[in-house]
Amino acid sequence: MTRQSWCGLAALCLLVAASGWPRPADAARVLAIETVAAKSHWNFMRGVLHALADHGHLVKVYTPFPDPGRPATVGYTEVDTSAEFRGDHTDATTTAVNMDASVVPLFARPSFMLPFIANGSRRVCDTMNRLLQPDVGAYDIFVTEPLSSECVSHAARQLGVPLVYVVPAPLLPWIETGAFGHYANPAVVPHLFSAYAVPSTFYQRLQNVAMHLHTVYVNYRYTSTAAAAEQRPYDLAPPVKPALVFVNTHYVTEPSRPVPLNRVDVGGIHLTAPQQLPADILKFIEESPNGVIFFTFGTVVALSTLPDHIQIAFKNALAEVPQRVLLKYEGEMTDKPKNVMTSKWLPQRDILMHPNVKLFIGHGGISGVYEAVDAGVPVLGFPLFYDQPRNVANLVDAGMALSMDLFSVTKDTLLNAINEIINNETYSKNAKITSELFKDRPMSPAESVVYWTEYVIRHKGAPHLKSHALNLTWYQYFLLDVIAVALLLIISVCYIVFKTLQLIKKLIFKSSSKSKSKPD
Repeated sequence: MTRQSWCGLAALCLLVAASGWPRPADAARVLAIETVAAKSHWNFMRGVLHALADHGHLVKVYTPFPDPGRPATVGYTEVDTSAEFRGDHTDATTTAVNMDASVVPLFARPSFMLPFIANGSRRVCDTMNRLLQPDVGAYDIFVTEPLSSECVSHAARQLGVPLVYVVPAPLLPWIETGAFGHYANPAVVPHLFSAYAVPSTFYQRLQNVAMHLHTVYVNYRYTSTAAAAEQRPYDLAPPVKPALVFVNTHYVTEPSRPVPLNRVDVGGIHLTAPQQLPADILKFIEESPNGVIFFTFGTVVALSTLPDHIQIAFKNALAEVPQRVLLKYEGEMTDKPKNVMTSKWLPQRDILMHPNVKLFIGHGGISGVYEAVDAGVPVLGFPLFYDQPRNVANLVDAGMALSMDLFSVTKDTLLNAINEIINNETYSKNAKITSELFKDRPMSPAESVVYWTEYVIRHKGAPHLKSHALNLTWYQYFLLDVIAVALLLIISVCYIVFKTLQLIKKLIFKSSSKSKSKPD
């Protein structure tokens, strides 16, 4: 090789080094930040980002749950933000992972949950401002979760790129309106906090309307008060509207409803190919002649923190079922039934996919819901808070689940529910039907994510996908100006008709009076 060739090669290497990591010709540069320190939220975003990375795109993500065990992937980088979510000497994950059961009733109250997530959203946006430096041209798209506020969209403005929301549960009303310009119709769309799948009665529709209005008002009050007290950079400009919104929903577990073009449902994207079960768990399952019940509250609530009378009810009921029970339990369980195997961690997805699993007992988290649906396993739900009552209600409507209240459960009610689901084949058949519907789609969730993300990048944010409703004021959206003009016209016409009739009556009366006053 000549000296000129070596110089040219060296210059090329320097150019590549200066431009950062080499990337494929069509690879997009994706920047993402997970705004919620909850495993179920991260599992959904991780599924979206892994789909993009596996397709050759370059992904950099800030997450409180970095995965050191993930095989090295070219173009996929995780930045640990767990320290940003820590309180005073408290690990980041304890606020959203394995919570003490005593706080569950608190989170189940909208009066607590709404201020909690509203204030949390602003703290996250403050964190975002610290972590992300404006770097126009460094990325092609920005991915984040809005939680309860659109303040996260400020980063997209700083970066000068299209915005993509990932939402791991059905959308809150004000986030839906902010993102799409449309208002969810409370006559047919249940509120995220509702305990029913569809508002089918007058009382439920009345309650749904009241919940929509109340939660929207409370969120507005807290957000506007906080902004007025101490303005942040993201308060000074209108929020950026997302080019895309990926939502962790699917029509088999969510009532059918009209949605805008830039909303893409990718429920179950976190599902991975089943792995080989650990030997001890596999042996426990396969040596059970009557099948296995899988019992876990996931990463949300620690079962070991439940009140003693509830734990006793669980143990006494499980001791009487003919099935073996796999139970996620933190620590050592006293008086553990002989047919129960406990562990601090269990491979939920892999266990549910085993054909000998007859029942899944859980809290109704959306990740577990789709794992049970995909596996075709009936569910006994103990929904706790947020979207969980609604998730379980959807499974009940599908005929594959029963729902129970955790804090009023007894040995007999639990035993009856378990026997009803396992001994009545209807639940298992409906679970299989629901699973078939769930899997029957034109493209996989991962393929949908890749296609629509690339579409938005190709078409410079794809503004044509956004609804014109974003350009309307609230009174224009509800046609109040048109209704006002129509009413004015109707009133004007009525007034003119009334006055005309009055005039005619007066003329007739005058004419009649004159004829009567004439002498014969």
